[in-house]
Amino acid sequence: MKQINKHLFVYGTLLNGNNSYAAYLQKHCRLIGDGKLKGLLYDMGEYPGVIADPQGNKYVYGSIYLMDEPDKVLEFIDDYEGFGDNQDQPNLFIRVPVTIETINNVVECWVYVYNLPVDGLLQIASGRYTK
Repeated sequence: MKQINKHLFVYGTLLNGNNSYAAYLQKHCRLIGDGKLKGLLYDMGEYPGVIADPQGNKYVYGSIYLMDEPDKVLEFIDDYEGFGDNQDQPNLFIRVPVTIETINNVVECWVYVYNLPVDGLLQIASGRYTK
């Protein structure tokens, strides 16, 4: 059986403690710390979306969590992010492994990246979602 990545990087509404899915993460994960990924962050209105750009020079900032039961946590968060075969197609977000930089090292994490064109969307230049 393939070992599943145990880390999750969140950068948007899952950072908000008032969100029931974020509360689920708090209960079923341990906060490791802050991190950043090379990419661009876009404002979609009620939530942000990230486009990974490993060769770029801009960053998106967020938090790294260590999941207690990755399969269960990811299944739950997949539903929130609209990712999977049973969701609208094409999926709004897809879950991919990405290298996240921390102050001391790098961590391989799952991250939900935006899966549709970003034409006409407002880029969040700071790389930080603050709503």
